[in-house]
Amino acid sequence: MSGAAPVSATGRAWARDPLPWALAALLLLVFGMAWLKPLFAALFPALERPVYAQDSFLGLTLAHLKIVGLSSGFAVIVGVAAGIFATRAGGREFRPLIETVVAAGQTFPPVAVLAVAVPVVGFGEAPALIALALYGLLPVLQSTLAGIASVSPAAREAAEGLGLSPWQRLLRVELPLAAPVILAGVRTSVIINIGTAAIASTVGAKTLGLPIIVGLSGFNTAYVLQGAVLVGLLAVVTDLGFERLVQRLGRWQSAQ
Repeated sequence: MSGAAPVSATGRAWARDPLPWALAALLLLVFGMAWLKPLFAALFPALERPVYAQDSFLGLTLAHLKIVGLSSGFAVIVGVAAGIFATRAGGREFRPLIETVVAAGQTFPPVAVLAVAVPVVGFGEAPALIALALYGLLPVLQSTLAGIASVSPAAREAAEGLGLSPWQRLLRVELPLAAPVILAGVRTSVIINIGTAAIASTVGAKTLGLPIIVGLSGFNTAYVLQGAVLVGLLAVVTDLGFERLVQRLGRWQSAQ
């Protein structure tokens, strides 16, 4: 009986965890949207094709993740690097300029960036990557600046007392302590890009926004609903995944 109690408690905790349920719903729709054809036919009886079938939802999801991953990776690398540079002695005077330039990049609507980028780089993924990378920079930069600024002077003094070089202090003390704040900015940037990537289909990129755009142009509400639900579920699953990562990071820091 004593062995059954922990198993039961673990099962109840798993049942209350929204991440597995959200992931299961996402996978069910990605792989089994066609099974819901009778449901969409009943909800939208006037539609001849109630389920989007021009592309597989698995292929659209993977393409969506690819665009988000590449653009977010660029935003994280550039945003963290710019934030570190702006907090070093040689870069502090450039901090206002860096913040202004990055903030200006987010003031332009992604649709406008796409419209400007298409004549230069053509249709497809390239203009979408440019727009999403620019749009995702600001949260990463701001969180990097805030995270490094939140490191206590005592920790910096202790690192100096140990004889660590400036780069050693950055890598061993400042960045590990600032990691939760930086990760919060990365989380925001990625979630923004997941939603914004849907408009990339307006310039020929394959994403989960394709059913939405086809549905809007053809007055097919079922297509719009299918694409929107998948984008929403993908954002929820990603957000919950980041939440678990933050929790693990907090436990790791507590154990140090």
